[in-house]
Amino acid sequence: MRFAFPGSLALVIVAAASSPLRAGQSAPDQPQVTFAKDVAPILQNNCQVCHRPGSMAPMSLLTYADARPWAASIRRKVAAREMPPWFIDKNVGVQHFSNDRSLTDREIDAIVKWVDAGAPQGNPADMPPPRQWANTETWQIGTPDVIVTLPKDVIVRAKGPDQWPDILADPALAEDRYIQGVQIIPTKGFPVIHHIRTSIVEPSDVSRGSGKLDDTDGSLEVGEQGVFLNEYAIGKQGDVFPDGSGRLIKAGTKINFQLHVHPNGTETPTNVTLGLKFYPRGYAPRHVISSTTVSARQVDIRPHADNVRSDGYLTLKKPARLLSFQPHMHNRGKAECLEAIYPTGRVETLSCARFRFNWHINYVYSDDAAPLLPAGTVLHSIMWHDNTAANPFNNDPDAQITYGQRTVDEMASAWISWYFMSDEDFKKETDARRTQRPTLTRSR
Repeated sequence: MRFAFPGSLALVIVAAASSPLRAGQSAPDQPQVTFAKDVAPILQNNCQVCHRPGSMAPMSLLTYADARPWAASIRRKVAAREMPPWFIDKNVGVQHFSNDRSLTDREIDAIVKWVDAGAPQGNPADMPPPRQWANTETWQIGTPDVIVTLPKDVIVRAKGPDQWPDILADPALAEDRYIQGVQIIPTKGFPVIHHIRTSIVEPSDVSRGSGKLDDTDGSLEVGEQGVFLNEYAIGKQGDVFPDGSGRLIKAGTKINFQLHVHPNGTETPTNVTLGLKFYPRGYAPRHVISSTTVSARQVDIRPHADNVRSDGYLTLKKPARLLSFQPHMHNRGKAECLEAIYPTGRVETLSCARFRFNWHINYVYSDDAAPLLPAGTVLHSIMWHDNTAANPFNNDPDAQITYGQRTVDEMASAWISWYFMSDEDFKKETDARRTQRPTLTRSR
């Protein structure tokens, strides 16, 4: 089929096609994107928590002079959605999280346009007031009822590989209590701390932290102990559980601390504090939060193999509300998905995320988007590993890798937190969810 255009329209089309905008160039009626007016607010809200003096990021982004030499690198990392670290697939599954640190498409577009236009500073008067950063972190959960610290400082060497201290501490709990909030605060060595995770080791558990370091020659006994409690990473605040829900911690329970620390050229004493905020004595929350893994117990990764798949399954015997999803693998981890297989046979993808070994992110669902799962639902975790030289975290693509606790071994797990619901509560919440808006996930 042929189309005939009026002569005047044809001239307009030819003229438009012959003078396209260059990359990063604004249209004539659009103001230029500048650092002072457009980029600095984005960096303040999303990047400076790490990128400032005394923090762990390799460079500061507080000022134009700080950021300008890194403009091309900033563009590349932001456009690839590698920074800020948030690796949820934007095209599938739940997209509403209470701790979402990702940039919006508009923010990414602003940074790209700024760099492509030559990274102009703009009018310094347009700069927002500088953010004020406290010298130490404060309790976001309120004043803790119990504070637990490491028995002694961990000394991080000036040079050498990253280390994973695995240390057990006794909070001296004399009675069972329900946790309302939990928070980790680094007290020493903040610049060398990458992340921290804590676990509950109940009196009946036989596993105990060894206190040794999981280096490349780490012993088999070193690994994660107990049941996941919470995690700290740069910019993360305390965890306060939803109203009417809490976490039970029993008398005699110990806390296992697992830190990821990295040398920065100076020998650094390191310590951390865990704060526990309890519900009043005698109070029992309506919902008791639990955590576990949906794991593949067998991992077999051959040399130079990519997209090696492992699968894990967990059946929910009661209706449940899923609170969070955290992929867990080691150096060769590539990506992970979590899906729900409903009793009807319908399969729904809940979340997918790329995996980066340097960032163990716990994705916490927003209250109005947390998946509601009927009794009999099977949670299915799917993990992929990359044992090729193209994986920047892989130091030996010639090795055959199997399941193990050491960092040089592999795991294939999805950490999840949830609470069970009564049939009445489940129906009430699912009915309310249907009236609010359509489903927030995609199914197949």
